[in-house]
Order: sequence, then structure tokens, then C-alpha cells
Amino acid sequence: MTDRREFIPWIVACALLMQNLDSTAVTTAVPQMAHSLGVAPIKLSAAVTSYVLAVAVFLPASGWAADRFGARTIFATAIGLFTLASMACGLAPDLTSLVIARVVQGIGGAMMVPVGRLILVRSVPRERLIQAMARTTTPALVGPALGPLAGGLLTSYASWRWIFFINLPIGIVGIALVLLLVPNIKGERETLGRFDLTGFLISGVALGSFVAGLEGLSRPGGVSGGVILLLLVAAAAAIGYWAHARRCARPVIDLSLFRHASFAAGAGGGSLFRLGAGALPFLMPMLLQVGFGMSPIASGSTTFLTAIGALTSKSFARPLLRKLGFRVVLVGNALASGIVLGSLALIRPTTSHALLVVALFVGGMLRSIQFTSMNSVTYADVAPAEESQANTVANVAQQLSISVGVAVAAIMLQLAQAMRGSSHLTAPDFPPAFLLIGLLTAASAWWFARLDAGAGAAMTGHVRRVSS
Repeated sequence: MTDRREFIPWIVACALLMQNLDSTAVTTAVPQMAHSLGVAPIKLSAAVTSYVLAVAVFLPASGWAADRFGARTIFATAIGLFTLASMACGLAPDLTSLVIARVVQGIGGAMMVPVGRLILVRSVPRERLIQAMARTTTPALVGPALGPLAGGLLTSYASWRWIFFINLPIGIVGIALVLLLVPNIKGERETLGRFDLTGFLISGVALGSFVAGLEGLSRPGGVSGGVILLLLVAAAAAIGYWAHARRCARPVIDLSLFRHASFAAGAGGGSLFRLGAGALPFLMPMLLQVGFGMSPIASGSTTFLTAIGALTSKSFARPLLRKLGFRVVLVGNALASGIVLGSLALIRPTTSHALLVVALFVGGMLRSIQFTSMNSVTYADVAPAEESQANTVANVAQQLSISVGVAVAAIMLQLAQAMRGSSHLTAPDFPPAFLLIGLLTAASAWWFARLDAGAGAAMTGHVRRVSS
């Protein structure tokens, strides 16, 4: 009889894919949404920002909620909330209704993603975690690559509302599978403690202000008094949270987990890597559509090659890690990924399409292997009682790094425009941004190089294989 745990990685992967598809498809449909709702396209940024802010603010509470009420209960509830909010988004008659529904959708997403990964970590034996992570990290690449294509097709041949309605059958099936196959694992009572409400409020101010400030910086003329104030508030709240966390027995975001070298590499080095990887889904469709004049469908079809590369390589991570170990794979892959991302600065409208295809395909392969490796090594030395907190901190770091990556890319584009003295984006504005995100991605190799050669041996079998 098949062990029901075999299905858990696929259930978690479907939930992650639903969220990633939704968040990336929405940006493609902004012009059509604005026309339908009778507002200027620039005002639709509120629908994007509100979702990101809700995720950032509520994500730290996910670990405690899963420990207190059970991971299955929270996971199913989060999928249900995300699905209902998706329906509300699709039915929204005006911008205000859409923004409110997106906030609720963000709250569901804030619980859905980290709790899904927590279920995976707690349900799968450590020696099989790499293979399970390979299945669930694929949506991190497939979603951003498939989203623009799906958004372009739906808005061109149906309606932007179907971007949200398509989540309904996925969500209903997901809830049924979760209730049927996922165990309702709870945290240990002696380590659960009371919810850190003070820390949650302070971290909410810090994370929300930071993400809002970054979003403001990424806009034309972003350096303003309001944006600077938001970033100052974020810095002050972050310092306040750090002081609070040192005194709190069980803080909502446990910074002491960085004492584990493997966790520091996965969450810290992984964040630096994701700065570049997170900026690519923002930069590439814009380059192809604005810089090269491609249609949304043609652009989405091209960027989808990243997803094909990710799917192709999902079985490579485990054999590579067994043969070489976490440190060698993470360092080498970070450098290779940085080179591939940086090489996109050389792409011109006259560049052979075959070269672009190869670059996107290979880049997707490399990042898929890196995501699997980073997500796995994060939990290599974490004790079972720390898994919930480790999952929360890692997901917060991941969310922030992606937001920072997009903001950095947007700022580079603005600087390039300013140097040309133009208010319109053109293809020559993109190379500096690609070079920078390539450099940041490669720089993460320094953090991974600090890992011990035998780090995560219980997962990979690398040291045991060599010693035998």
C-alpha cells in the first residue's frame, strides 16, 4: 500500500504553484484590469502592493498557528481563504473591492506557503527531504515563468477575471487532498508557549514599512520624503524587534537560529541568491515586451523556457549533492547562475533567438538545483522543536529578498533612464540591471563557501559515501 506521505510534496507543490501563478499573472493583466474597472493603470499598483504587504505582515504568525492548531488545519484553512479571496477578486466591481480581496488573499498566501513547507519538513525523513524539496521548489521557477504566459492568454482570449477564477477548482481539490492525506501535526506543548503578540506587531511594522518603502523606491521618482520615512520606520522597528527578541523566550521570528551554520547558509546566503533570481521574472518580460517589442503571449512563451529548464533538472539535485556535497554544489551553482544571469546583459534585439533560448533554459536548470539545495540545507542541523521557527524565519527572509531584488532592478532601470535623460524605457537601459543581479547572485557563493565540507551529510549521504 502506498504511503500517503508520498503525496505530500505534490500537494504542497500545487499550493505553491497556485500562489506563484496568481501573483505573476496579475502584473500582466494590469492594463486590462484598469480599463475594466475604470481607473488609471498606475492605480492598479495598489492591488499588487496590498497582496505583498499582507504576506509580509502575516507570514511570521504562520509557524505558531501551525503548532497551536495543527499544520493540516492551518494549511487547509489557508488554501480555503486564498481560494475564496480569489473568487472575490474575480468578482470585484471596483478597485476598492479588489484591494480588500487581495489583502485577504495575501493573508491566506502568508499561511499557505510556509505551513505547506513545514508539513513537508515534518512529514518526510531527512534522508528523503532533498527529493521532496525538488518537487516542491519547482513552482518557485515554473510559476513566475508560466504566470505571464497564462496571464497573457487569459486576458487576450477570455477576461482578466479568469486569472483569479482558475484558482477555484485547484483550491477545492487541494483542500480535499489536504484533509484526506496530510497529518495534523502540532507543536510540542512544552515549547509552544504564548503567542508573541508584541513581537508580531513590531515585526509587522518593520516588514510592512520595509516592503512598502521598497515598492515606493521602485517607482519613477521613488526617492521622496514619504519613502524615506517608511524606510526609517522600518529600520527603527527592526532594531526594536531585535531588542525584543533577545528578551523573549519564544519570539515570533527567532533570530537565534542563525547560530546554525547550515541554516545561516540556506536562509542568509539563499536570500542573497534570491535577490538576483527574484528580479529575473520582473526584468525579462519587460525587456522582451518594452525593449524588444514582443507581444505578451510571445514574451510569455519565451520566458516559459525557464520553467522547462527547471522541470528538466528536478531529478539532478539529489545525485549531485550525494556526489559533491552541499558546499561544492551551492558554491559552484551560485557562480554559474550569476554568470548566466549577467550574460543576459549581452542580449540585443538582433541576438539569435537560439542563444536566448539556451540562456533561459540553462538558467532555469541551475536555479532549480540551487533552490532545492538551499531549501534542504536550511533544515540540516535544525532540531525538531525548532523546525516551525526555522521555517518561519526562512520564509520571511525569502519574501524580503525577492522584494529587494525587484526594487534593485527597478532602481537600476530608473538610473539608466536618468543617465540618458529619457522618461521611456528602451533596450539599452537593461544591461546594467542584469549585470548587477548577476553579480549579487554570484556573490552568494561567498556565504555558501563558509559551510563545512560535510554539512548536511545525513541528507545527502556524501560523507558516508566517501568514507566507505
